[in-house]
Amino acid sequence: MQDLPYRPAAGIMLLNADNKVWVGQRIDNIAEAWQMPQGGLDPGEDPQAGALRELEEETGIAPEMVEIIACAARTFDYDLPPELVRKLWKGKYRGQRQTWYLMRFLGRDADITLDTPHPEFRAWKWAEPGHLPDMIVPFKRQLYRDVLEEFAPYLR
Repeated sequence: MQDLPYRPAAGIMLLNADNKVWVGQRIDNIAEAWQMPQGGLDPGEDPQAGALRELEEETGIAPEMVEIIACAARTFDYDLPPELVRKLWKGKYRGQRQTWYLMRFLGRDADITLDTPHPEFRAWKWAEPGHLPDMIVPFKRQLYRDVLEEFAPYLR
C-alpha cells in the first residue's frame, strides 16, 4: 500500500455569514459521518478549478456564489484504511493529496441542492468549525485538524 501514489484532490471549507462550515452526510457511508466538499481532480485540472467544480457538483453552489478567501499554503494527505484501498478508485491510490480552499458562501441556503446529477450527500448543515474533526470518519480526523489550523486566522 505504501508504494501506491496519492490521488490529486481538492477540498473546500465553505463558510456562511456566521462563520459556520458547510458539511454534508455522505449517501454511501453507513456511519453518521459528515464531511466538507472535496473530490479528485481531473487529469491536468487546476486545483482551484477542481475545487469549484466539485463544490457545484456536490452542492449545486455555482462558482459565482462563492468568494475565495484563501488557499492553503501546503497540501494535506490522508491514507485510506487498508480494507478500503482495494475498494476505492480501482485500488490505484493509497489516499488523497488535497489542496484546500477557504471560501465564503454568498448565496442563500435555498441555493444549495443535494439533488445533483450524481448525488453524494443525503443531508447537509452548517457546523461550528471546532466540531469538524469529531464529525468526520476517523481516518480523516488529523487532516481536518490540520485544515482548521491552516485557516484558523480567518475563523476568529
